[in-house]
Amino acid sequence: MNSLTVSMIVRDDAAFLASCLESVRRLAREIVIADTGSKDSSIEIARQFNARILRIPWNNDFAEARNLALSEARGDWILSLDADEQLDGTAARCVPALLGNPQVMGYQVTIRNYLLGSNERMWDQAPKANDSLLASAAPYPAFVEHEEVRLFRRVPGVYFMGRVHESVGPSIRELHGQIGKANFCVHNFGFVANQATKDRKNLLYREIGLKKLAEQPGDWQAHFELGLLELEQFKNLAEAHRLFGCACALNPHAAVAWFFLGLASFGLGLFEEALKTLRKAESCGHKTSLVAETRGDAYYNLEQFDDAHAAYEVALKRDPHNGSAQAKLGLALVRSGFPDKGLARLKAYLAAAPQVPELHEGLILSYASLGRIREAAEAADQKLRFIPNLYAGDYLRAASLWAQVPDLTHAAQILKEGLKTHPGNEDLQRALWEATQASPAVLLQSS
Repeated sequence: MNSLTVSMIVRDDAAFLASCLESVRRLAREIVIADTGSKDSSIEIARQFNARILRIPWNNDFAEARNLALSEARGDWILSLDADEQLDGTAARCVPALLGNPQVMGYQVTIRNYLLGSNERMWDQAPKANDSLLASAAPYPAFVEHEEVRLFRRVPGVYFMGRVHESVGPSIRELHGQIGKANFCVHNFGFVANQATKDRKNLLYREIGLKKLAEQPGDWQAHFELGLLELEQFKNLAEAHRLFGCACALNPHAAVAWFFLGLASFGLGLFEEALKTLRKAESCGHKTSLVAETRGDAYYNLEQFDDAHAAYEVALKRDPHNGSAQAKLGLALVRSGFPDKGLARLKAYLAAAPQVPELHEGLILSYASLGRIREAAEAADQKLRFIPNLYAGDYLRAASLWAQVPDLTHAAQILKEGLKTHPGNEDLQRALWEATQASPAVLLQSS
């Protein structure tokens, strides 16, 4: 017998739930949903899919809630999902064979976390371009991946552990069970939810993370998880730095904790400290492109441009497609006294990938640092042409460069274009007014 139960905890997830349940309808023998107090239509939606619904208390403990749902499951195997997740057609083909493997107690499943922008970073990863494996994910340009044990046998002794970032993995390892690698993925839309939803979740995770830390003060992972939240969601660099420092003290071999300590140190302007901790991360095995790139950033801010250039070269050896490192390498070469070489690199990179904003930035800054303002202004125009969804500041900077050329007519045209994208923006309006005051003919010439 290899029947499958989909097990979930839900609260006010009506916006996502139907899509999630539709994606597992043909795969699961049963769906068990533990509702922690929904006030929207989540329960009605679950009933449409013949889900078995449990009403459970919420005690700020994800593991407790998941284990309550787990206790009611009847299938031989459990697939644990969140309401803002979906499966694609690959899972229906792959899962039956996975359930038939008698050697495995659980499977690490790849989670694709979709992002709103192709230049967003999460954790220590650069995003991957969306390959449209799932139609409903098509609007999102990129994703980053992580792995969790989501598919596992329903056997005594296998249960979720941890108030937050809960997992059954530790309990399987305690039983010396084998954990395999699944050949399907889960599509997660939590990072593209509206801001109010994300803010609510982040506050909840912080509250639970603090409780977890109080209960497990010697757990480096608890410090690390809360540090990530403070760094990436709350931008609280000082607290993140403290938490990562505690994680490293508790587990000196935790390479990823050393990396994020270096990242927090860099954000606080502690560049020498950042270099030390980033080297420690690499010595512990965390030899990623982003580690080398961040080392380059620290050297650059210390005006050690030759060392910055060397670090960016390492970053590109590790990931030749790292557009951010490409841009910084070109700029570092320019600042090192090799302007022709740096500009040539940037132009070559841009010719191959004109859609990468950082490369345009590198070229603009390189020309500006050399005092070649017209060329910087022309490079800024290129960015406006090639990159969608620009900030108001991109238009302001381009207009400012053209004003220095000086070409106030073109500057005003850029500001008007900016106001089409950002109507009512006070900075753009003020800059346009200043341009017309400097040269009253500008407004008519640029109409």
